[in-house]
Amino acid sequence: MRRERGSVGDILVTGFYLLAMTIVMLAYMGNVRLVYRKAEINQIARKYILRMETAGELTDADCISITRELESLGVTEVSLAGTTMERVFYGDPIVLLIRGKLEGEYEFEEKRVSTAKN
Repeated sequence: MRRERGSVGDILVTGFYLLAMTIVMLAYMGNVRLVYRKAEINQIARKYILRMETAGELTDADCISITRELESLGVTEVSLAGTTMERVFYGDPIVLLIRGKLEGEYEFEEKRVSTAKN
């Protein structure tokens, strides 16, 4: 029985495909991490819009707290401009608008609108 001689080209093609798949998987993992972070930001926004419904505004203490929570997720350049900061009456609209950069590179905006129930 005689064996066929292999070629270096066969090994290189296999190595190239393995390298390409590794790169694709790393890119995928990076994107999944960003989606997960955005979901966490979404949950923070939900928590604070519920507080705002009760208080009728984003209080100073909540403003500091939300900023700290966002910064702990890696959000930089946090802006709450456009958010309801002054007390409104029952049934009036309230807005929570969060802007920032995730990991210092990816800009995002999270907007929640509801009505005051205070």
